[in-house]
Amino acid sequence: MQWREDRNLRLLRARNRIDRCYSDPLDVDALAAVAHLAGSHFIREFRAAFGETPHRYLQRRRIERAMYLLRWTDRAITDICLAVGYTSLGTFSRTFTDIVGQPPSTYRDRDSRPSGYVPGAFTMRWARPTAH
Repeated sequence: MQWREDRNLRLLRARNRIDRCYSDPLDVDALAAVAHLAGSHFIREFRAAFGETPHRYLQRRRIERAMYLLRWTDRAITDICLAVGYTSLGTFSRTFTDIVGQPPSTYRDRDSRPSGYVPGAFTMRWARPTAH
């Protein structure tokens, strides 16, 4: 059991690195080094622990940040695309639509701001994209 806890802590360190550096390019080997695992083994272990690959987790984190920026700022969609780590607007829009279910422009146009006071935890849960 100790080895499983140790593995999980190492995987959490790698996931925390993704959370902190979501706008940087994903380097699986660097993340695997954080977890002290080989690259291909890291991907399998990450998926087993968190239910998705490191790449998909990174995509979801980027899209969550983009959702926030679309909802609460007036920045151009292209600027948001670049700010969250995408270099291609087409890839950003395709990934956003895949995860959220609608393109970024449609998401921004709908009234997505909750009215009145809503506790932060509820807002975060309400706004979090769900896996299809």
